[in-house]
Amino acid sequence: MALSDNTRGALLMATAMAVFSCNDAMVKALTHDLSIPQIMAVRGVLTTILVFAVSILLRAKFSLRAFTHPLVLLRTACELGGTLSFFNALARIDFASASSIMQSLPLAVTLGAALLFHEPVGWRRWSAIIVGFLGVLLIIQPGPEGFSSDALFPLAAVFFTACRDLVTRRIATEIPTIHVTLFTSFIIMVVGFVLIGPTGGWHPISGFNWLLLALTAIAVFCGYQAIILAMRGGEISFIAPFRYTSLIWALLIGVLVFGERPGMTVLLGAAVVICSGLYTFYRESRRAIDTAKKAATPAAGG
Repeated sequence: MALSDNTRGALLMATAMAVFSCNDAMVKALTHDLSIPQIMAVRGVLTTILVFAVSILLRAKFSLRAFTHPLVLLRTACELGGTLSFFNALARIDFASASSIMQSLPLAVTLGAALLFHEPVGWRRWSAIIVGFLGVLLIIQPGPEGFSSDALFPLAAVFFTACRDLVTRRIATEIPTIHVTLFTSFIIMVVGFVLIGPTGGWHPISGFNWLLLALTAIAVFCGYQAIILAMRGGEISFIAPFRYTSLIWALLIGVLVFGERPGMTVLLGAAVVICSGLYTFYRESRRAIDTAKKAATPAAGG
């Protein structure tokens, strides 16, 4: 049985989240030895080579129009902002905390889809969005004692990544996904090299770190492809909540790999954000069922 656009998009999103969680863990490990721009630059080189090789195998026809399309440029700028913000978050705060804040991304995307694309969002889902962002406040603890300015980095990453996903939705299907991925990885590589000097210069890379960088390049390529395909098919408000699967991986990685022990406030905030997103998903499912029933009623009566 053929999968619906929404189901296919959900599966692709869940796969992308597992891949990106592993990628984020490797990036956090790399930040102990290398600067963020150097990670971006070296990983960008490896990713660009990989994507270019795949595009040759697929016999993709390159078009300057695809690389200079305003929406592709805007998406790339959003991706760059999100990468810089989240890499800084990984380097400065706990892995589980950074990932927990990122769980508000589906709510931000749903909010953006409602405001920009006029996708129907009822008062229940508006309430879920508000409650979800209150959950984010629990995680960052914006009081005089609990708040750290470093928590602004994952919040910035949420903003830029939500913009990226919304822009992706509007990129014409005539522009191949592989082109969008290639241009994105190339620009991130270039910006990384530009920023290496101002951030302390080049640091020697060990054999183990080269391995991690190669693995992150593969992970980024696979994740990019999956998430672009996911956001291009089905409704954003249906697909976006499947990002929450990444928190399972993040908590496991944080505890098992980095020895973290997330506090109850962080776990409570993450639970609030996830429940809000799942409720949004439930309401979307109910709306789809009701719409299908209304469409089938005239046919049954005839």
